[in-house]
Amino acid sequence: MNRHLFKSLPFQLMVAALFAWSLASLLPLQVGFEHTTAFKLLMLTKTTYIGLLKMLVGIVVLFSLLQGITSIGSTSRLKTLGYKTIAFYSLTSTLAICLGLGVSLAIPKWPHLIDTAQVTVGSHVQLIDNSASSGGAITEKLFNMALVNPFQALATTNLLAIVVFALLLGIALLASLPAKHPIFELVSGFNIAINRVVSAVIKLAPLAVFAIVFQFTIQSGNSIFGELALFALLVFLLTLVHGGIVLPLLAKVFTGIKYSTLFRALSAPMAMAFATSSSSATLPLSLQTAQEDLGVSQPTSSMVLPLGSIMNMDGTALFEGVAAIFLAQLYGIELGTSGLIMIFIMAMVSSIGAPGMPSGSMSGMQLVLLAVGIPLEAIAILLIIERPLDTFRTAVNVEGDLIAALVVDKWQNQSTKV
Repeated sequence: MNRHLFKSLPFQLMVAALFAWSLASLLPLQVGFEHTTAFKLLMLTKTTYIGLLKMLVGIVVLFSLLQGITSIGSTSRLKTLGYKTIAFYSLTSTLAICLGLGVSLAIPKWPHLIDTAQVTVGSHVQLIDNSASSGGAITEKLFNMALVNPFQALATTNLLAIVVFALLLGIALLASLPAKHPIFELVSGFNIAINRVVSAVIKLAPLAVFAIVFQFTIQSGNSIFGELALFALLVFLLTLVHGGIVLPLLAKVFTGIKYSTLFRALSAPMAMAFATSSSSATLPLSLQTAQEDLGVSQPTSSMVLPLGSIMNMDGTALFEGVAAIFLAQLYGIELGTSGLIMIFIMAMVSSIGAPGMPSGSMSGMQLVLLAVGIPLEAIAILLIIERPLDTFRTAVNVEGDLIAALVVDKWQNQSTKV
């Protein structure tokens, strides 16, 4: 039992964060310690970890989205069930992001704990000018960012262009090739390999968290942990509202199902999703629940649920929107209208491509941060509390998948048992 606990990444991250905080708080550090060789070596750990993330993020987004699109199976299925499924998923993701952004902007601002002067954004990152907040200017800038050479986009980490290229290529592959073509297996194989590399990089996270929390503590004091706890509470409450009120209300409006019937059917798959933090691992139980307990037809459930395990991440979208506001205010970055629009777009897109596995949202979170100029090192701040929150997000993601199957089946005029 203890051995499993010590090997647990959340436990390692928490220990690293507490150890860094303790050292920075208790050691009598001399004035100018940030200019010493020891501190610079410590920061090299952070730089290495962030560099590895930057190296991988473009490839992760490209192949995750390609697999998400090509997993639909055929253009005929895409034309029939696909557009209705994606329409409902887009609706729920939009509601989740709007809920997160709306509440985050309505509450008092999070304190500015990190000097703006310490925030450096590479010249390769293309940002929208906050002063150009008109609809036409935003649209023009988005098109200029999106429509570039895909190899140039990968080289410069222009993630918006990578997403656009992945969408176009995925649809073209789906329309041009038979369902069992080897290239689809190749895409799946690349995803497996890339996820293995990402998993290896994530194992270095405790070292990066130690360096970053140590730096934050000597620069901003102990307030970072209090704000992080309040942020986690906010995300939990908003996720609870979306999963407990918004999604069931949509199911009631579109299908007329009773709340008691719905929650009784959803309890088992949501419990498994909570335990595994993986919507993909919960998929077999979700398929059984949809067909046997909710009366969803087999053609609908076999299309909607696998697609949802990859493309429908309401809890993730909500988390990414709230996290972007939190981190931007923590770093003292003024977002403006255009910045909020970019957060909305990127949270929507990145939630579609998020892997259905524990902490899969962290790859998409990088897209959101880069889009509005938040340093990637902020990922380490979220990792401290991300894993516990991930369990609740995944349960809501699976709930959204099952409700989508119920609604789409109703739209398809199939028989529904309630």
